[in-house]
Amino acid sequence: MASTRRAVVPAGPAAREGVVAWMEALADPTRLRLLRLLERHELGVAELCDVLQMPQSTVSRHLKVLVDQGWLRSRAHRTNNLYRMDLEAAEAGARRLWGLAREQIEGWATAAQDALRLERVLARRPPADDFFAGAAGRWDRLREELYGRSFGQEALLALLSPQWVVADLACGTAPAAAALAPHVRRVIGIDQSAAMLKAARRRTAGLPNVELRRGSLEALPLDSGSGDAALLVLALTYVEDPVLALREAARILRPGGRLALVDLLRHDREEFRREMGQLRRGFETEEMKRLLEEAGLRGVSVRTLPPDAGAKGPALLLAVGVRGARVMRIREKTP
Repeated sequence: MASTRRAVVPAGPAAREGVVAWMEALADPTRLRLLRLLERHELGVAELCDVLQMPQSTVSRHLKVLVDQGWLRSRAHRTNNLYRMDLEAAEAGARRLWGLAREQIEGWATAAQDALRLERVLARRPPADDFFAGAAGRWDRLREELYGRSFGQEALLALLSPQWVVADLACGTAPAAAALAPHVRRVIGIDQSAAMLKAARRRTAGLPNVELRRGSLEALPLDSGSGDAALLVLALTYVEDPVLALREAARILRPGGRLALVDLLRHDREEFRREMGQLRRGFETEEMKRLLEEAGLRGVSVRTLPPDAGAKGPALLLAVGVRGARVMRIREKTP
């Protein structure tokens, strides 16, 4: 009998032995009830005992037969094993035989009782998000350990239009330009420091859609209306005239183009300002809003950013503005 059971594992049994084994599996009413339940749901032993109203030893014995003969598959889940019917792995003859058996047991009163008890069992299950309820306190760390950090940024960058031309103003060593390049048509990085641009060229050497130019924020080497978006990160505290720089940023945007700006929130750390060579100790949120509006940007929003853990510098703010149909033209520049 043992050799007959092994022959029906979906590895190519002889036809006659396969039929005998399939029929043997379906010859027991309990196993038929189990298969009917597990065809539609993945259930544990305790749940099956509740539905069938049978002791665990009996249910486990029948489950072992069905697993050994290839009707079921099981997987470990926490401290339990879960079972489900494995029709895809069964041979065509076994699937046809089960179809005939299923038709016969649908009218059983016992099967109807099983269905009612199954509803109760499923209703008692913890919500589907029970894993997240238990993992919420450690979810960020767990997600980083399992998947790393970059996927979240990649998903956000994928929201950009692949047709955009983006200006990375005061690009520095071009970390933003390198991150943007795979997601947009073209990135133009501008910086007035030759040393920064040298490092930026090394970083973007393999990115053909990144172009780097030398120039100041107050006189950008870009045509008016040539960009769909512009980025200005940690640069405005270094310029003499912030409004002039912001007007230039607005000028190079097309109507409807967006400027995103990150800079220091106003602070009182004079030593920090001197050490970093900055001309001012950041900006108040209302001050930044006024500066952007004076530069001709509309729909301006400004908010503070929560400091990263371990960050030693002053807090930051994020500002976003949209170029309207008209902005004050400072000058026209050629590429």
